[in-house]
Amino acid sequence: MRHSRRAILAGALAAGLVGAPAQAVETAAPEVGVGPVTGLALPRFVSLRSNEGNARRGPGMTHRIDWVFTRRDMPLRVVAEFEHWRRVEDAEGLGGWMHFALLSGVRTVLVRTDMMPLRLQPDDRAPVVAHLEAGVIARVQSCAPDWCRLRADGVRGWAPRADLWGLIPGETFE
Repeated sequence: MRHSRRAILAGALAAGLVGAPAQAVETAAPEVGVGPVTGLALPRFVSLRSNEGNARRGPGMTHRIDWVFTRRDMPLRVVAEFEHWRRVEDAEGLGGWMHFALLSGVRTVLVRTDMMPLRLQPDDRAPVVAHLEAGVIARVQSCAPDWCRLRADGVRGWAPRADLWGLIPGETFE
């Protein structure tokens, strides 16, 4: 994420996150619900549709922009809905309200472990096809309880779920 330190601090102040432990957002159990607009699960994950997306303080164009996300396909967690607006958070728990047109249902994940091995099969002993740096965004092809099949820069392979951000605990899909 390309945010200046000043922008991060300003966003954290606006979100009321300054002084909160960094792991509090990560370890908090998500409340499961249904979005009042879409009828889809809350929380859920989406991705940024374009190279730039404004996250606003409130659900509307008149609200101040707190964040500008600048990484296409970045996974974002949707935690609330209001009309055409979705309240989203990034891996650090920072974000705001974004217009739904800026978001995509394409599932992506953020690699959390530096030099994470991408394996040929979902097995710790399988051959490594690539190593992914922390912060790499990969498209999710499928997920089992412990492993996900990913595609990043034309390379496909399996990664342990524990090394990825952008998945609901226990979620599986093909």
